[in-house]
Amino acid sequence: MSRIGKAPIEIPAGVTVKIDGNNVTVKGPKGELTQTVNPDLTVKVEDNHLIIERPTDDREHRAQHGLYRALLHNMVVGVSTGYRKEMELVGVGYRAAATGQVLELSLGFSHAIYIKLPPEVKVEAKTERNKNPLIILESDAKQLLGQVCAKIRSLRKPEPYKGKGIKFVGEIIRRKSGKSAGAK
Repeated sequence: MSRIGKAPIEIPAGVTVKIDGNNVTVKGPKGELTQTVNPDLTVKVEDNHLIIERPTDDREHRAQHGLYRALLHNMVVGVSTGYRKEMELVGVGYRAAATGQVLELSLGFSHAIYIKLPPEVKVEAKTERNKNPLIILESDAKQLLGQVCAKIRSLRKPEPYKGKGIKFVGEIIRRKSGKSAGAK
C-alpha cells in the first residue's frame, strides 16, 4: 500500500473541494486550482477529508496513487496558505527591480534581463543597504512557483569559488578552494 497515497488530506475551513468526474477543483481564500486525476483512481470527500483510492495493486496504480495525492495536497495547501520563495542575488552590482509582472535583473551581463511572470505569481524585489537584493515570489500553485524560481536561478547559478549568483535564502553553497590551496 502506498504510504503517501493512503493518507487522507484534511480540508481546512474556508476551502471547498468540487469533484466533477475526474476533475478536482479546489477553491479557497488564495485562489482556485483544478487538477485532472487519472480516471482509474476514485476521489471522494468524507467528513472534511479528501480520500483517494486505487482499484488494484499494480505498479502503475500505486505510482499514480501517491502522485495525485501529493498534487491534491499541494493544491489544498496552496489555496489556503499559499507558497512563498525568497531568492538572494549575491554579487557586486547585481540588482533586481519588479514592475507589475515584469522582473528586471542586472546580473553582470552587458544588458538587463526582463522576465515576464505569469499572472498567478506575485513578485516583490527588496534592496536594502549593505545587504544582498532579495526577490520574493508568492503563488498558490507550488509547481508553477518552483518552475519560475528554477528559470530565474538558471540565469546565473551560484558558482562554487566566490558564491556569486542567484540562490535561495538559506541555501548553502559548497565552496571550493582556488588554485593556491591545491598547489602545495
